Amino acid sequence: MRFVRKAMIGLAAFAALPLAAQGPVPAPAVKKAEATAPVAKTAAAPVTLDPKDLEAWMDGYLPYALERGRIPGAVVVVVRGGEVVLQKGYGYSDVAKRAPVLPETTLFRPGSVSKLLTWTAVMQQVEAGKIDLDKDVNAYLDFKIPPYEGKPVTMRNIMTHTAGFEESVRYLISSDPKAVMTLKKQMPLALPERVFAPGTTPAYSNYATALAGYIVERVSGENFDNYIENHIFQPLGMTHSSFRQPLPARLVPHMSKGYPDVTGKPQPFEMVIPAPAGSLSSSGADMAKFMIAHLNDGAGLMKPETAKMMHDFKAPGVGPLNSMALGFYEQWVNGHRAIAHGGDTVWFHSYLWLFPDADTGVFVSMNSAGKDGAAGAVRSALFHKFADRYLPGPVEKPSQVDAKTAREHAQMMVGNYISSRGSFTNFMSLFGLLGQATIGLTEDGKITLPALDGLGAGARDWVEVEPFVWRDTGTGERLAAEVKDGRVVRWSIDAGSPFMVFEPAPAGVNAAWLNPALILAFGIILLAALAWPVRAMVRRSFKAEFALQGQSLRAYRLSRVFAWLAIGALAGWIGLIAAFSADIGSIGGPLDWLIHLLRILTPLAAFGLLATAAWHLWLSIKDKRRWTMKLGAVLLILAALVLVWVTLAFHLYGFGMVY
Repeated sequence: MRFVRKAMIGLAAFAALPLAAQGPVPAPAVKKAEATAPVAKTAAAPVTLDPKDLEAWMDGYLPYALERGRIPGAVVVVVRGGEVVLQKGYGYSDVAKRAPVLPETTLFRPGSVSKLLTWTAVMQQVEAGKIDLDKDVNAYLDFKIPPYEGKPVTMRNIMTHTAGFEESVRYLISSDPKAVMTLKKQMPLALPERVFAPGTTPAYSNYATALAGYIVERVSGENFDNYIENHIFQPLGMTHSSFRQPLPARLVPHMSKGYPDVTGKPQPFEMVIPAPAGSLSSSGADMAKFMIAHLNDGAGLMKPETAKMMHDFKAPGVGPLNSMALGFYEQWVNGHRAIAHGGDTVWFHSYLWLFPDADTGVFVSMNSAGKDGAAGAVRSALFHKFADRYLPGPVEKPSQVDAKTAREHAQMMVGNYISSRGSFTNFMSLFGLLGQATIGLTEDGKITLPALDGLGAGARDWVEVEPFVWRDTGTGERLAAEVKDGRVVRWSIDAGSPFMVFEPAPAGVNAAWLNPALILAFGIILLAALAWPVRAMVRRSFKAEFALQGQSLRAYRLSRVFAWLAIGALAGWIGLIAAFSADIGSIGGPLDWLIHLLRILTPLAAFGLLATAAWHLWLSIKDKRRWTMKLGAVLLILAALVLVWVTLAFHLYGFGMVY
């Protein structure tokens, strides 16, 4: 599951046109030299994909990559032509016991790759005539999702991540088995705000996928877990797979441990609360069966025409970038279209790619993020290097925009951006401030996105190959922007374009000025707070009287009390962020008391400091105090104004518990 582990920092992509009225369309016939698909970097002849060569190649790559990334274990599976070419475990499923990863039986948590089974279930019900992709989903629910700008949510919106829901993390993941709840209870309870018109803006949503699972449950008359077992696992013979949480007793001995890295302690089994979005536990061998079924036009799961409807749909997107199919998303490489899905829980990190034109599928899952999030780079490099060896494309030197225009366009891209996958109406929007994406310039005038470098094997080298379309010379991945009236309004990159977009950060919440302003403001507040006891001790030492008396003294003291409250609020938010970063589940119940406290304390401190500092300044002017005291009061007012603005702009108040 593409959970945001640290501070909701994401990749990107987005669709610009409505989907509500658009039916399934065939994938365009893409010529291998077509400019819309990334092409190979070298003139390599394809290597035959046979078991011996593949195993030797994989043995040369994965063990070193895992060791370098400090990842305990992984499973990798490659299928072609209805058969398994390779399924192999690397490293350990239990480090302490030195238990090896066994591809036939060891269970991994593929996170959001689970969604592909949920989407498969949806398409089975579409095939059965029980779900209409373009009908208001309220027709299938026992609670109501309000329209947004007069438009309802459809299943097509949900399957293309354009339902318009903001991010929601409270009911997401936990190590506490008691956190698990039925979909009937969770769906109305966890309903997030909609912040985009349906069909307009890709914004990845775990909630929406769980909603799709609940609809399957309601229209089929079967509990979701039972449905998946009866209609997917049993037909395919997936005997080492389960959506159930906790795991059935027979599967518990086969479950791999999850780790922070190879030196860390094993972590508890994760409870993915919106289960249809990511609660699958499965072996590599079982994932092979699922891939083969989809590559074989849905054999054993659905009719060929239903599978084609699912695989070949192409949602509108940003320029030439990858876009959504129904549930799957595109990942082009070397002129080949893969339909894919990635998945991340806190401890497990996975990816599944299907290449329909080559009848080939690849699945990899790792039981740790590793050092500095190495799992992301490992799987990205695996995708590109596998394709370069076994699925190379034709040699083509892409065109290039002239140097002057390229510099001008790069300069237009510079700035801070907010991901469409985020929170916008509650206090979690504060994480968006911390995680704004920044585009800068290299010394030679090219765009640079440092936050993305860790997701690949190395730093990116973005070359503009056509107006507002850049290609990374290392991987062939593209970045593209939409420009209107001379301004960049959206951009994304291939790896994330199906399900997220980046839009310019509005001036009022732009981290470029707001973060420094916050640091300066708290510096002033801290100095004011510390000066209060320090000055008191100095006066006591010298037996000096304080110049302020009466109302002036009360105003001064109250301003310092609220300064200390502001410092306390800051410490609380830092603690909450640290807890969230260490364990995303902690924010879904165990820390409710802190969240409530902070949303009372923060506005109290901000507005109280502003009022008392203003009172202190007015009395200082009235009493003709020294200019230093007046300046201190002015600075404290300015600091309080910054704090008030952040409190209001990022919703650091209120009592709602859907976030």
